[in-house]
Amino acid sequence: MEFLQHNWYWAALALASGSWLSVELIRGRGDTSQLSPVQATLLVNREDAIILDVREQGEFAQGHIPNARHVPLSELARRSTEMEKWKGHPLILCCASGSRSDSAKSQLRKAGFEKVYNLRGGMTEWEKAGQPISRKRK
Repeated sequence: MEFLQHNWYWAALALASGSWLSVELIRGRGDTSQLSPVQATLLVNREDAIILDVREQGEFAQGHIPNARHVPLSELARRSTEMEKWKGHPLILCCASGSRSDSAKSQLRKAGFEKVYNLRGGMTEWEKAGQPISRKRK
């Protein structure tokens, strides 16, 4: 007790830094549906995840993730019956930056898809990570 009385500032510093670390740990566990390019690749390799590109045709043609399926966000609702066969698979959604795919994630969850993930940062982050790009037409 005497130590704490003479060194209260060290105890306060330890308490503050411990609290900060705890907050960061909790915040990091928040949304597990956002995947990095490396996490997405692991999910494809380990669980046979399907990559669904929700960008428009012109964007998709400029370059996409190899073997990605193309369903533009504007056609998602109309093509939902076509995608029913994918309900048992993890779906990784991607767009240019992650915004449209996040919107698509919400739509698909409402439609009953349970394993839906968003590629954080979209194709921009995919390319920055040095991941492969395909320009083949499906």
